[in-house]
Amino acid sequence: MSLSRKSKKELRKLQKHAAKVWESQQVLLGESGKVAREAGHQIARYSKEDLVPAVQDGYGKYAAPYVDKSVKFSNRLLSDKVVPAAGAVVGGAMSVWDAAHDTRDRLAKGKGFGELDTKKYAKRAEKYGKKTTKRLAAKLPKQSSGIGAGGVIAIVLGVVAAAGVAYAAWQTLRADDELWVADDPLRAPDA
Repeated sequence: MSLSRKSKKELRKLQKHAAKVWESQQVLLGESGKVAREAGHQIARYSKEDLVPAVQDGYGKYAAPYVDKSVKFSNRLLSDKVVPAAGAVVGGAMSVWDAAHDTRDRLAKGKGFGELDTKKYAKRAEKYGKKTTKRLAAKLPKQSSGIGAGGVIAIVLGVVAAAGVAYAAWQTLRADDELWVADDPLRAPDA
């Protein structure tokens, strides 16, 4: 297809205009990349100088006492309640195991059950069971009021602040592929 001189002239004019627009877009993209990088630096500075100390201070004021309290309570519960109860259960199981082992040995040697008074053992088991139940019930922790609304709010604010810091760091460190500008100016596409 052949074009007239007038059409060729208009196409060349249009191509020059497209090249100018393309060049100005490259400059604009370069400047916007600089602005985006500077904004990332400013966000990083803000988070490092203002946000992180505020989060640490808020955690120290609001969340840390509850965390310390819960750690102390957990340690006390474990050492005062769980370990003794587990020891009692394991000790009871071991004594039952020993009694069964002794009975099995007597039966294996042909001595039989011997003088076995089942009523006596049933009464003892009931007495020991009641005593152990009372002792374990006395050792159970009383219900506490919990951490309360202030503690929950402080924890939520701390999590939100930490998420903000993580987002700012991600935005600062991520690759800005869409803001990439070539070192050498690209020429406009041929029409």
